[in-house]
Amino acid sequence: MISLDGVLQAPGGPEEDASGGFKHGGWTAPYGDEVYGKAVEEELKPADYLLGRKTFEIWVDYWPEHADFWPGINDGTKYVLSKTMEKSDWKNSVFLESLTDIEKLKNSKGSDI
Repeated sequence: MISLDGVLQAPGGPEEDASGGFKHGGWTAPYGDEVYGKAVEEELKPADYLLGRKTFEIWVDYWPEHADFWPGINDGTKYVLSKTMEKSDWKNSVFLESLTDIEKLKNSKGSDI
């Protein structure tokens, strides 16, 4: 979910990511019934994903054990931009080191990330 001013956050609770003093966690909850159902339907389709390190760290602790809710999450390729991580046991995880790597990926043939 993303707000018009660019705040991007999953539909978790207020404690989901309070890093950097962020105090507005859970802001998507009031829009759940109206918008979230349609967004989830689209998000659950198999795909490849471009993630930052922090998002990957949250996902890797959760999604490998909860794929029944998100079919295909373990099969899609997870491209992770990180200067500190190089590998993961979560299958189909690929680590990118720079924006140049993302540009190469976006210009390559394959699924749209």
